[in-house]
Amino acid sequence: MSEALLQVDDIEVRYGAIRALKGISFEVNEGEVVALLGANGAGKTTTQKTVSGMLSPSLGQIRFDGERIDGIPAHKLISMGICHVPEGRRVFPRMTVHENLEMGAFRFKRPDTQVFEHVLELFPRLRERIKQPAGTLSGGEQQMLAIGRALMGKPRLLLLDEPSMGLAPLIVKQIFDIVREINTSGVTVLIVEQNAAQALGLANRGYVLETGELVLSGTGRELLADDRVRAAYLGEEIVTAS
Repeated sequence: MSEALLQVDDIEVRYGAIRALKGISFEVNEGEVVALLGANGAGKTTTQKTVSGMLSPSLGQIRFDGERIDGIPAHKLISMGICHVPEGRRVFPRMTVHENLEMGAFRFKRPDTQVFEHVLELFPRLRERIKQPAGTLSGGEQQMLAIGRALMGKPRLLLLDEPSMGLAPLIVKQIFDIVREINTSGVTVLIVEQNAAQALGLANRGYVLETGELVLSGTGRELLADDRVRAAYLGEEIVTAS
């Protein structure tokens, strides 16, 4: 069996005296969509930030394509093909849509015109607003721009943190359809998402975190059918026989 594209082994992350991650291990194989689920404060965003180099683990190892990357700064990981779309979109509000997209290709001498055109094909709304300041876009359009900007970096692994947050259901469906298309084009995806039904419907596999520990794992279908997941994250009341 080939080695996983991303291998996280027994990592611990601390915020001062607080152990935010308590020795978690998981893997993401090339070509997969893997979902991280959990309540607020479970450690999902901390996990992604550690993978993308924004945080450093106090213990454990992270390997990407067989190479150890824990401790490597975020800008160097982007050059290796790990691109992170953080929670809250973080677009540059005074820069135009075009300029924001160009910023995503900063590691290259010049943006790849074919990639640029592909992004605009994925997100036709961005083409319509290409000269507008990003701060004038709707929340859904800003999320599209944040994802498109990451794609300009030609990622092998795309990290998405709460892409559906604050968006209308119709826009959420569009975003997840596009993420599926991005994955089909060959990009591996690690997604943090509180909309468990959408995430597990998209994901090949998933992991559930509670207070910094991994407590469940399985395929997307297995987790969707799990009573604990359905009760905690899908809002279903599970009735057991007395």
